[in-house]
Amino acid sequence: MRVLGIDPGTVLLGYGVVDGGASTTLVGCGVLKASPRLPVERRLCTLFDGVCEIIESFRPDEVAIEEPFAGVNVRSAFMVGRAQALAILAAARAGAPVSYYSPAEVKSHVSGYGRGDKAQVRAMVMLQLGLKELDESLDATDALAVALCHLQTRHVERRLASGR
Repeated sequence: MRVLGIDPGTVLLGYGVVDGGASTTLVGCGVLKASPRLPVERRLCTLFDGVCEIIESFRPDEVAIEEPFAGVNVRSAFMVGRAQALAILAAARAGAPVSYYSPAEVKSHVSGYGRGDKAQVRAMVMLQLGLKELDESLDATDALAVALCHLQTRHVERRLASGR
């Protein structure tokens, strides 16, 4: 199964594509960038076009998107929600099923601890993908973590359904 993980943002949107099966492999990852000087609607349009291109290029079977973390800054969470919505629309346009994960769920699945920091998550992503180095930004690493979380969730669901 090929999964596209997305770490939404209105200036930087991280993406990571992994193939899961007998082993898990990195297919691609990166960051879509929109100028913070542009009005939000132009940034969202730019990012939407970019996500559509990624979906068309990598053809994921499913898309996993990190949900916004409200925390203290509700305005920031609201902006991230807009970026999440554009990713949802791009996936729906391509007919790809979408799943959603909180930051704590992603951290828990990938690093075994729901409050792990970005360095721990990055190290575990590299370990799970068998990478000695990963030159991408933390936004791309976070997106890979979302994709890995989704693969692990699907694996558990399949095992439960089969009774093993």
